[in-house]
Amino acid sequence: MNLQKLNFAIQHYKAFLKSNPRHDPYWKWESLKIFQENWDVETLDFRSMYDRCLQNSQTRRLWKRENYEPKDMMLKFIGLNSEFVRSMFQDLFNENKEVDGRIDRFVFHCDELLREYKETHPRSVENSHFHDDNYQMVSHYLAFRYPELYALYDFEAFRRLMELLGSRDVPKVNDVGRYFKVMRTVYKFLEKDGAVLEIHRQRLDPGKHFQGETLLVAEDFIRVITN
Repeated sequence: MNLQKLNFAIQHYKAFLKSNPRHDPYWKWESLKIFQENWDVETLDFRSMYDRCLQNSQTRRLWKRENYEPKDMMLKFIGLNSEFVRSMFQDLFNENKEVDGRIDRFVFHCDELLREYKETHPRSVENSHFHDDNYQMVSHYLAFRYPELYALYDFEAFRRLMELLGSRDVPKVNDVGRYFKVMRTVYKFLEKDGAVLEIHRQRLDPGKHFQGETLLVAEDFIRVITN
């Protein structure tokens, strides 16, 4: 990654923010705040807690859109075996283990639950749990549980970013672990600039949006400069 190109991209992003006061990715900050306020892996009613964690007053696009319903499928899994799903999330959020392994195990267990669900619901048309392949939903859980460490994942945006920044090793397949590392590096440079984070802070509503450190800023940076 060429740091000169990264700094140039940050200047471009800062200029974009200043000239586009209506730029509004902050519905993601709202969902992050809701997740942070509601997540409790030890709660007795795990299904209701999970449902409360994934809410938004504007849109459901992070977990429900055409041919993409990971939240609905996870709710079915919880109805099937809530304690097993609880243990899946406990493992996914265990920072004492490598993130790539945690993600792989989470997806593997989703595969197992999907097979079990189809066996117990033979007439069901469900054929995907939506947590594999693009890893978007798994990254969602991680980014909302530990917003300073993880970011929402989009492979194509990641690939375009690495091309734009002159990487000698542009990813050809999913590499979510590397993506998280790159996002943390990008955030450090955005933080060093200072003005970028301040623009975002001024646009956040304390009563509605998450106020702490979050790589949602880095994710927004990628979306702007790669489009």
